[in-house]
Amino acid sequence: MDVSRRVQAIKPSATLAVTGKAKEMRAAGQDVLSFAAGEPDFDTPSRIKEAAKAALSEGQTKYAPVPGDLKTREVIANKLREENAIAGCTPDHVVISAGGKQSLYQVFQALIDPPAPGETPWEVLLPVPGWVSYAPQAQLAGGRVVELVTDATSDFKITPDQLRSAITPRSRVLMLNSPSNPCGTMYSPEEIRALAAVVHETATTAPDLVIISDEIYEKLIFGGDAHLSIGSIPEVAERTITVNGLSKAYSMTGWRAGYMGGTGEFALEVAKGVRKLQSQSTTSVTAFILPAIRVALTQCADDVEEMRQAFAGRGELLYSIVSGFEGVRCPKPTGAFYVFPDLSAYFGRTSAGGRKIASAMDFAGALLEEHLVACVPGEDFGTGGEKCCRFSFACSKEQIEQGMDRVRAFIGALS
Repeated sequence: MDVSRRVQAIKPSATLAVTGKAKEMRAAGQDVLSFAAGEPDFDTPSRIKEAAKAALSEGQTKYAPVPGDLKTREVIANKLREENAIAGCTPDHVVISAGGKQSLYQVFQALIDPPAPGETPWEVLLPVPGWVSYAPQAQLAGGRVVELVTDATSDFKITPDQLRSAITPRSRVLMLNSPSNPCGTMYSPEEIRALAAVVHETATTAPDLVIISDEIYEKLIFGGDAHLSIGSIPEVAERTITVNGLSKAYSMTGWRAGYMGGTGEFALEVAKGVRKLQSQSTTSVTAFILPAIRVALTQCADDVEEMRQAFAGRGELLYSIVSGFEGVRCPKPTGAFYVFPDLSAYFGRTSAGGRKIASAMDFAGALLEEHLVACVPGEDFGTGGEKCCRFSFACSKEQIEQGMDRVRAFIGALS
């Protein structure tokens, strides 16, 4: 007997695989320096933890409403209106889920039907390299992924013309992630407006096209540009679903707190659909984290800024080192906490340990085995990623300096 073809077709996460192997090596006593994990190295701010403790003490341990309680959804809706300028967002537009990943999964499921026999599948327009879970989630919903390929020369950003040429009558989702995991770059407000204009202009060609905007890194930006939510642009506001969460900005990865929101009648229908899906899976998030979500969104801006400044300094340091490696092309990080250098200049060479370097996977594998530095090979991030490796700077400056010394030694020994 076999498990379903759907399950067999899913690729395991390269990020989790590398992180897991690094942890195993550490447990065996090896001095591994990891740049693989996509989570902050800071503790959750104390005010957030105290709110959860108080909720536990007060007996908030029962089932919560499926989409989250009204009080917390009001806080999120207010955040989306006031901070993100998504006018008209109400608590009914908001569904709180077990992390941004669950929110994204459920939105894909709510938007895409598997094709009927003889029918062309719905298309998901996906700028790549992109986060490893977008494509599998789209495919699990029955969509066909259409890659919009970028590279380091464009800071891994698509152009309006590139988007325009990809849109067809079967285009159902444009998946945007800014700032980007894995690329560490972000779209300027002008670039966001230009992409929104294309979606608006092609509404006759693609009347069912919906933008999913993953803004999980919105508060971790380091360049001169401000973050702009595409859902705030009136021409596309009612065909945009914004997904966010507390994992990155508030260092709450293990809390599993994410949400979706929007504005207008269609977003209400999507929220209703997501509620139904969630009612048949997890039901709700854990009840006693709901007060902690409220505290995070309303009382912890200073904690977020402290972390942002630390990431900014680390990003400058890591970029200054990596961009100095011979033959490497690496956009400067302007958001999130990653650099994503193109390492293809080293392909075709051999490591000191005798390993042939023909791909990012080979580079990362040899680097881990021979110099005890863990990074994430880019193959699972989509076309173009096979040339790159992702290095996270969610670690100390001391680790960055020590780890990059090892990378420099590894590169220097290639023949």
